[in-house]
Amino acid sequence: MDVSDQQTTPDDDAARLHQLGYAQELKRTMSAFSNFAVSFTIISILSGCLTLYGFGMKTGGPAAMIWGWPLVGVFVILVGLGMAEVCSSYPTAGGLYYWAAKLAPKNGAAWSWFTGWFNLIGQIAVTAGIDFGAALFLNAFLDLQFGFEATPGHTILLLAIILVVHGLLNTFGVRIVAILNNVSVWWHLIGVLVIVGVLIFVPAKHQDASFVFGSFVNQTGWGSAFYVFALGLLVAQYTLTGYDASAHMTEETKSAATAGPRGIVMSIVVSLIAGWVLLIGLTFAIQDYDGAVGSSTGVPPAQIFIDATGAVTGKFLLLICIGAQLFCGMASVTANSRMIYAFARDGAIPGSGFWHRINKRTQTPTNAVWLAAGGALVLALPYLWSATAYAAVTSIAVVGLYVAYVIPVFLRVRRGDSFEPGPWTLGRWGKPIGIVATVWVALIFVLFMLPQVSPVTVDSFNYTPIAFLVVLGGAALWWVVSARKWFTGPKVQGSEAELAAVEQELKELG
Repeated sequence: MDVSDQQTTPDDDAARLHQLGYAQELKRTMSAFSNFAVSFTIISILSGCLTLYGFGMKTGGPAAMIWGWPLVGVFVILVGLGMAEVCSSYPTAGGLYYWAAKLAPKNGAAWSWFTGWFNLIGQIAVTAGIDFGAALFLNAFLDLQFGFEATPGHTILLLAIILVVHGLLNTFGVRIVAILNNVSVWWHLIGVLVIVGVLIFVPAKHQDASFVFGSFVNQTGWGSAFYVFALGLLVAQYTLTGYDASAHMTEETKSAATAGPRGIVMSIVVSLIAGWVLLIGLTFAIQDYDGAVGSSTGVPPAQIFIDATGAVTGKFLLLICIGAQLFCGMASVTANSRMIYAFARDGAIPGSGFWHRINKRTQTPTNAVWLAAGGALVLALPYLWSATAYAAVTSIAVVGLYVAYVIPVFLRVRRGDSFEPGPWTLGRWGKPIGIVATVWVALIFVLFMLPQVSPVTVDSFNYTPIAFLVVLGGAALWWVVSARKWFTGPKVQGSEAELAAVEQELKELG
């Protein structure tokens, strides 16, 4: 692949944004490392694969998790490569839905509309899933330390508190958020090394390799091992999401046409390697499989830590995970709000004028921050009566995000040689990579809509299809009845002079 190392100046970045039709409303202060850090933080191996570890232990067990991780990882890299190439051509906060509008040979507005809505529900679901996981782990710690029982009501209360804190940080602590995102990278990498190191050297015994790499467990009620293994792929597929954040942050990133694509790809690769090491280390350290699955805290990794290292060290490792998850949720609210801001800027969300509003002092989309946080809480509320709600939320995130990820990649394949690449390009590999990525996403779209346990009851129902039916059904109805008459895709904010005037006004108010 051809990747240019030519650096651009802030004026070059602003000029490219003007060509795409937008004023430089957001502060462009983010470095390439910071751009990578946002996506790496949202992927968060200490969040995704640990919070779904209990799900994986029942749907395929160690063998499905350990071998499913690199299998999924290969396809995720292909999706990420396809996205990165398109990101280089169109470095704008709108990201996926903007790309779809520009790449569609016809009906660009419709492609843009539905890509945006898939992305929106996926973004809100991934924010819900991340902070939901943090609340589960925090509740487990509080239960172990203070006897604050791990109940659905307590977990939802903690989730609400976490979302409020993340909303406040993104509203008033913009500079702190940028610093914490950079710190988060090292927290995750060092945290994984500490956790794996402790789990290697402290436990008196370890599982043998045949258990870690070959033990298949099915506690789903389904009879097909293949189906159960496929369901277990959710652990890896959910964890390796959120890297579109690098695209959504491009209007705030220097040298965006190269930094954004690199942020996408590198966040996937680093997470893939570190995550596999973490999963293997954790699984070797299991002392009592049934005890971990049946942990009263509802968080198997917490029980594994304590069984393997003792209560004090186990709780210390648990705190490392909770810290990483809180970093992750904070970054997810940031990226989610930028997508909402961009989509509202183009009039595609009810109340767009309100959600697009910029805080003049911080130059950040404050209202969009609170829509992201509030929407995440609503999506998680079924946990109060549904034991499988967390798995359903993660399924919604995977389906919504990956459909939105792959639509522009698919459209880029259809464009063929007429696609105009940016400085970061796949060259002749763009088309075959895009085809394989599209087929993979079509498969997981169906897979993660299916029932996860048998028999299917109200308590175990996978409500992923219902969530999409409500949100996307509403979006489709709105399109047919009204939006198709006025939504033309991403709007051009004005002429060069008008864009410059918007930027000057922000400078004077800032």
